[in-house]
Amino acid sequence: MVTFAKILLVIFSVLLIITVLLQSGRSAGLSGAITGGAEQMMGRKARGMDAVFAKITAGLAIGFILLSVWVAWLVTNQ
Repeated sequence: MVTFAKILLVIFSVLLIITVLLQSGRSAGLSGAITGGAEQMMGRKARGMDAVFAKITAGLAIGFILLSVWVAWLVTNQ
């Protein structure tokens, strides 16, 4: 059971890395670094594929955290 949980954790982590890398950048260059934070603070919403990737990333992050806790619990109670 521990091996299955660890394999599942690796799969979730790789998928999480891939979805984060596929997301488009919120800023471009030095000017984006200055104004990019202000745009995000004002509540600009993602559209299209950015919204889909944001939801997938959030789901994978929650799954990764839950799996990490589960694997830690399995290892300590083994």
